[in-house]
Amino acid sequence: MDADALFADVVDKYSKHVNPYLAKLLQFAGFGVEMKGEGCYVWDQDGKRYLDCLGGYGCFSLGHRHPKVVEAVKTQLDSLALSGKAFFNKQGADLAAKLAEIAPEGLQYTFYCNSGAEAVEGALKFAKGVTGRSKIVSTFGGFHGKTLGSLSVTGKEKYRQKFEPLLPGVEFVPYGDSITASEAIDEHTACMIVEAIQGEGGIHVPPDGYLRDLRAACDKVGALLILDEVQTLLGRTGKWFGCDHDGVSPDLMTLAKALGGGVMPIGAVMGTQAVWEKIYGENPLSHTSTFGGNSLACAAGIAAIEVTKEEGLLERSTEMGALLKGGLAEVGQRHGDLIKEVRGRGLMIGVEFQMDEVGELVVAQMLKRGMCVAYTLNNPRVLRFEPPLIIREDQVQFAVETFGEAVSETTEVLAMLA
Repeated sequence: MDADALFADVVDKYSKHVNPYLAKLLQFAGFGVEMKGEGCYVWDQDGKRYLDCLGGYGCFSLGHRHPKVVEAVKTQLDSLALSGKAFFNKQGADLAAKLAEIAPEGLQYTFYCNSGAEAVEGALKFAKGVTGRSKIVSTFGGFHGKTLGSLSVTGKEKYRQKFEPLLPGVEFVPYGDSITASEAIDEHTACMIVEAIQGEGGIHVPPDGYLRDLRAACDKVGALLILDEVQTLLGRTGKWFGCDHDGVSPDLMTLAKALGGGVMPIGAVMGTQAVWEKIYGENPLSHTSTFGGNSLACAAGIAAIEVTKEEGLLERSTEMGALLKGGLAEVGQRHGDLIKEVRGRGLMIGVEFQMDEVGELVVAQMLKRGMCVAYTLNNPRVLRFEPPLIIREDQVQFAVETFGEAVSETTEVLAMLA
């Protein structure tokens, strides 16, 4: 099957059997069929190579098919793939121990699942079970998933409205405003759930001390603090976890995306001894997952942590992030009529435009030039740059130059339409 026929076949099947509306959206943006991924690149059906600065929304911190992660999964496949659940599982035990070594103090235990949304569901359930309370505080613009419980605490009305009523007792407060949050966290509150950096809301970095203030507010009334680190884990921000920048230890922490090393899907909830005693003390099976903690996924997670350490990717994220952010900011200074702000931490960077629809045009122009990015789900004015942490300096330079060219051509297009 030649490239054109393959593309037509995939689009036809998407339209008939997957999601016809998504098919139209992807076609409009100019996305082809992904055929191969390696390192910082993906290739489409025509053999065209793209620098992947979207990174699977944070999944590909180690790039595509990192050889050490692939080898770990292949080796594991030769002995045991999925867990039988009746026996102890070595890979699950080893990964949990490694996570406890790098996690904030007190996060001793890990529950495994398969995605970030599942991790959030588990954390919310644990918080209610521990406190016996029902109120949950979350943030406007926050994104925690689209399953029923996680959607209930996702701070974007357009995603929630069609599926209401959702979980009762959820109150939203502005992100980064610890005073308003502290007023909302009261004696009826089971937990506050918050992202270390607000990702889908537009890559918003909180003020210094924000997470510490939330920790104090929760402690004051006996509520739990849940840190959603699904996008910010394993070096994305230059530290193991986003909350490390504030020196905060939550009661519960949700993980996924990069934990699978870009090879296997895995999610997890980390928690303290006090939480685990309340949840599992009377019933060790009070919360379970059939596929969660399977040997293949845990082998990938172990390899992901080892590679991050061995290759110094925390430091590399800080270094390359500063280079990328600085280059994007220079483009922003030349195009102040279109670009409002460049912000972020480590290799989690957002570019906010002055008006709607500009982001879609810039994405299309960048794709045309061999680079992949996308806008954030809760704020389409913001383009996200989350390349692999293994990105090289020359690749960062290509990303900056490509972005600059895309913005320049978008300016010309808008001028013709005016």
